[in-house]
Amino acid sequence: MEPTPPFTVVLADDHVVVRSGLRLLLEAEEAIEVVAEAGDVTAAIEAVERLRPDVLVLDLHMPGEPSLPAIPRLRASCPRTSVVVLTAQRDPSYAGEALRLGATGYVPKEAAGGHLLAAILTAVRGETYLEPQLGARLAATAAAAAGAAPELSARELEVLRLIARGLTNREIAERLYLSVRTVESHRARIQRKLGRSRRSDLVDYALERGLIEASDLSG
Repeated sequence: MEPTPPFTVVLADDHVVVRSGLRLLLEAEEAIEVVAEAGDVTAAIEAVERLRPDVLVLDLHMPGEPSLPAIPRLRASCPRTSVVVLTAQRDPSYAGEALRLGATGYVPKEAAGGHLLAAILTAVRGETYLEPQLGARLAATAAAAAGAAPELSARELEVLRLIARGLTNREIAERLYLSVRTVESHRARIQRKLGRSRRSDLVDYALERGLIEASDLSG
């Protein structure tokens, strides 16, 4: 049975100002009630398991535990709660991975507003929502890479993107809140999967797949 309004929402974002703005935006809609806020994945999981909201709005990049792997856990423990990802990350590979892991919506922060409201109202109906421009890019990327690209995990894609941008293993570890050894392991798996060991080859792959733009490259 579909939920009835007001639809309850938990907001998870590590920036208080962003959460406050989102709360004002959502609560201006009579059909939506924000029941809790969280600043990291651990707090988000606790709030969802305690309150069983209709929708969790989840930021993709927060300190501590990564967001993407938490999605299937949340869906397993609270199947009635839909997950809508709201993020600054516009890379279609992240959107594809989020949907594969069980998210029902993906909205870039720059396209929030009406798109976030639409994603929440679509999610409570059990349907999937992608911000239109990102959806078109995801479809084009999937068509171009169908059957041809080795499958990298979302974390490996993230590490590959930072390698291509010229960050050292230590800098990547600090950026992603990982140990240097973990980054080295991710790098080794990426090189093995792609069959490319030189950084220049990894840069070429990232450019070919649209993971980075030429303007992202460090000098």
